[in-house]
Amino acid sequence: MGIFDTIKEKLSHEFIDIIEWLDYTDDTICYRFERYQNEIKNNAKLIVREGQMAVFINEGQLADVFKPGTYTLNTQNLPILSTLKGWKYGFDSPFKAEVYFVNTHLFTDEKWGTKNPIILNDDRFGLVEIRAFGTYAFKISDAGKFIIDIVGTDNNFTNFEINEHLKSLIATRFTNTVGEARLPIELYAANTTELSDACKAVMQSDFNSIGISLEKFFIENVSMPEDLKKEIFEYSRIDKLDLDKLTRFKAAKAIEAAANNDGGTAGAGMGMGMGFALAQQMGNIMQPQNVNTNPATQPSAAVPPPMPAAIQYYYAFNGTQAGPVSFEQLQTLFAGRTVNKETLVWKQGMSDWKPLKEVDELKAFLGGNTPPPLPQ
Repeated sequence: MGIFDTIKEKLSHEFIDIIEWLDYTDDTICYRFERYQNEIKNNAKLIVREGQMAVFINEGQLADVFKPGTYTLNTQNLPILSTLKGWKYGFDSPFKAEVYFVNTHLFTDEKWGTKNPIILNDDRFGLVEIRAFGTYAFKISDAGKFIIDIVGTDNNFTNFEINEHLKSLIATRFTNTVGEARLPIELYAANTTELSDACKAVMQSDFNSIGISLEKFFIENVSMPEDLKKEIFEYSRIDKLDLDKLTRFKAAKAIEAAANNDGGTAGAGMGMGMGFALAQQMGNIMQPQNVNTNPATQPSAAVPPPMPAAIQYYYAFNGTQAGPVSFEQLQTLFAGRTVNKETLVWKQGMSDWKPLKEVDELKAFLGGNTPPPLPQ
C-alpha cells in the first residue's frame, strides 16, 4: 500500500459522521461500534433503530443512553458527556468515547433444563426424583446496567455468553419453587401453567438485577422414573376401585382360566359349570341386593372387629428421620437402594432404632428365605 492510499484511508475514517449498526445476526445482544482512534466528530449523526439502544461509555463510566431515533451529537444532545469532559469550546475538536449498540428485541425459544434430578419428599411415595425442561424468552430492559454489569469491554456479546448464567439461575429457582409448592407428585405434570407463572414471578427480580427482563417462562415437561409412573398409575386405579369387588373378580377370572386349561370333556364340562356359577356370582356382586328396611324383621348380623392398623416404619436418611412408610414402601426403597441392611429403622413398640437387618420381619429383604426342595 502506497503513502497516498494510507492517507486516503486515514482521511476516510477521520470524516465518518454517521454512527449506526445494522444487525445481520439473530444472537448478538451487544456490539461495540468501531471507529478510527475512537474519535467522534462534532455534529456527527447517531442513528438508533427500533429494537436498539445506544450507550456511550467515557473512560469506563456510563455517560448517555439513547433510545430509537436520529441524533446530532453536540453539547445539547450529550450534556452528561460534556460535563464529564469539561469542554469549554463546544466540541470544536473530535472527542473520544466508546459507543455500544444494544439489541432490545425479544430473544425467544431459549432452552433450559435441570442438569441433575430434583429429589422431593412426597407424603405417599417417599423420596422421589423428577426432572424438568422448557423454554424462556428475555430482552434487555436496562441497557446501561447490562453493559456495566455483564458486557464490560466485550466488543461482540452474544446470547450464548449469557445463557449458561441464566440457565443456572433458572434451575436453582425452579428447584426452590417446586420444593416449596408441596404438591402431590402426580400433580406436577398436570399443573405446568401454574408452576410456570410461579417460577417466573420468583425469577423476575434476579433478571432485573442485571438489566434483563424475563418476558416468558414455560415448563414443557416434568418427568419422573418409569417405575414411579407405574406405581402412581396403579395407586390411582386402586384408589378408585372397590377392592372387595376387584378381589372377587380376579379370583373368578383365575378359576375360570384354570378350568379352561384342564383338558378333556370332563374339563370342558367343569369349565362350563364354573362359568355359569361364576357368571351368577358376578351378577350378584354387581347388582344391588334387596334390602329389608323393616327393623323389626331384620336378622341380627355379626359385626366384624376393626382391621388391625398397618405397621408404619421410620428410617434414617442422610442423618435425618424419614417416613412413616408401609412395609411394602420400605421394601421398594430397599430394592431401589435408598435404604440398605445397615439403615436404622424404628416402629411403634421398639425401644430404640435398630439396623434393618436386625428387625425380624424385615430380614426377608435380605434374601436367603428360599424354602428347601420338596421330599421325594
